[in-house]
Amino acid sequence: MVEEGVRLDAIGDLSKFPDAVYKTFQETKQATEKGRKINLVLAMNYGSRDELRRAFVRLLKEYEQTKFDPETITEEWMAEYLDTAAFGDPDLLIRTSGEHRVSNFLLWQISYAELYITDVLWPDFDAKEFLRAVISYQHRIRRLGV
Repeated sequence: MVEEGVRLDAIGDLSKFPDAVYKTFQETKQATEKGRKINLVLAMNYGSRDELRRAFVRLLKEYEQTKFDPETITEEWMAEYLDTAAFGDPDLLIRTSGEHRVSNFLLWQISYAELYITDVLWPDFDAKEFLRAVISYQHRIRRLGV
C-alpha cells in the first residue's frame, strides 16, 4: 500500500477488536499516513447510530470539563466529533442491490449527498457501472438543502 500511495484509515468503533488486530491496523495506518494517491477508509464495526452516540458522549465529556454554552454548538462543531471528522461529507452515495434504504450508514454525513441506486449487486459493481453512477451524478442539479 505504501508503494501505491494509499493512505489507510477507518471509521467505526475499533475498540471492540482484539488487541492484535487493533495494533496491526494502527501500525498499517501509521505506515501509510503519507499516502497521497488514494484514501482508503474502511468501515469496521461501524453503525451510524453508534457513531452519533459516541460523538455525543465525547461532546458531553468536553462539556463536563469546560462548561461551554450549549447554544454555541454548531453543525460544524458537532461534525468534529464524528468518525469522519478528517474527511469531507460524501457528494454521492451509491447503493447497490436495488435497496432503497441507507442501512444505518453515514446518517449525518449524507444529508446532502445525491443517491444513486442500482440493481447491480456489490460483487458485480465494476468500472462501467461506476461510470454510469458518475454520469448520473453529473446531470443533477445539487440543491444542498435549499
